[in-house]
Amino acid sequence: MVLSAQAASQSSISLRLCHDGAAQFAGHADVGELSKTVVVTALPAMLADVGASPDAGSLIATGYAMFFGGLLMLGARLGDRFGHRRVIVAGLVVFAVAALVAATAGSVAVLTAARCLQGAAAAMSVPAALRLLTTITTDGPQRQKAIAAWSGAGAAAGASGFVVGGVITEFLGWRAVFWAFLPLAAVLSIAIVAAVPPDRGQTSIPLNPAGSGVFTAAVMLFVVATTLLPEPGRGLLGVALLVGSAVLAGGFVALDRRSGTPLLPPTLLRRRPHRHGTIGGLLNTFTTSSAITLLTLYLQNTLGRSPLAAAAMLVPFSLAVIVGSALAAPVLSRWPPQQVIAAGLTAIAVSDAGLIPAAGSSWALPIVVSVGGAGIGVSSVAATGLGTAVPPSARGTASGIINTAAQLGTALGIAALLLVAAASGGVPGPGTSAPAIAWGVAALISLAGAATFLIWARRDPRRLN
Repeated sequence: MVLSAQAASQSSISLRLCHDGAAQFAGHADVGELSKTVVVTALPAMLADVGASPDAGSLIATGYAMFFGGLLMLGARLGDRFGHRRVIVAGLVVFAVAALVAATAGSVAVLTAARCLQGAAAAMSVPAALRLLTTITTDGPQRQKAIAAWSGAGAAAGASGFVVGGVITEFLGWRAVFWAFLPLAAVLSIAIVAAVPPDRGQTSIPLNPAGSGVFTAAVMLFVVATTLLPEPGRGLLGVALLVGSAVLAGGFVALDRRSGTPLLPPTLLRRRPHRHGTIGGLLNTFTTSSAITLLTLYLQNTLGRSPLAAAAMLVPFSLAVIVGSALAAPVLSRWPPQQVIAAGLTAIAVSDAGLIPAAGSSWALPIVVSVGGAGIGVSSVAATGLGTAVPPSARGTASGIINTAAQLGTALGIAALLLVAAASGGVPGPGTSAPAIAWGVAALISLAGAATFLIWARRDPRRLN
């Protein structure tokens, strides 16, 4: 889950797009997405080695999500304040320190701290990298290809991460995963310094620490609340934290309105393309991450598939994201981006609904998840393009908003579908049936989103180019 490495890797890909004029994916594994799925597969071995119970795994996962989602907007402001190249390199340094801490960890508390540090590194780097990507490329097909590379590169590594993590953990041990990140961080830092022009110097943009602090706390409470809501016996605590998050969000709005340098500038929020892109990004993750999470639980906990076997069934999903991302640029040259998002959400709806009859089929399941992968590939490129169709000075903030929306979509979607599954027959486990109603709810939400974007496309038919 080390997305600071993802940011650097994807920036390198984007620079090659800009300089060479064509997408060059070969040899450019997206380290961030690879490490994300590697860590997921290695988690049981990590917990057993440090003497922790399986329940402690949620602490490690939640710690990362809290810091990544909560600090994204501050990370965007850091890039604007100190320079985006500086912030990406600093994120890689933090990432390397976190990898060292994780590789030598002897307790679950240290592992959790390392994951939190990784989340902070990701929050520093991702908005800066996306800001650079949309700045060094020109409007139109070149930027669309760069954004497609951003999405496709992550999917390529994510597709192999589950299997790679299992193999490394089996033969070398889980600590080798983190040790390997140290030289990678050094190589990526050198590549960024060599490829990206130096920052022109510091700006006078203040960090708005009060607004950033309240916003971060609100997002962190939201992530923890959505993690606790589906767990038996912790629902009331989850509701209390959700209320606390809402109170903090209201306080943030009040603070931000009074600030001379708001974290969420009203002029940016009033831009219709940016709003559409942000909503599209939230719907993409809400309707795919939640459905795939339930599918993973069903394959392992109900059907008894091993983690590697379950991961292998989902590889077509990530591979299809690459195909969808590659198709996005030519499609966007013909259709308005809102219409492209509608098409992608429709494909996701078909995939979510198709899981109901296909989840237990070894031949049908890869086909069904491929449809969803292609849908989110197309839709995510269009949503990111819309969301960053703002003046260059606002692209760092826009990138932070888009990524925050995607993180909240994942957290809220997983919590919502797990609650629906629990209320309609139980979360996947031994002897339970497929979570058909939950998948159906995800499909309906996707369809509703697609219909909304079709209406918006008729009202605002402008293309990205």
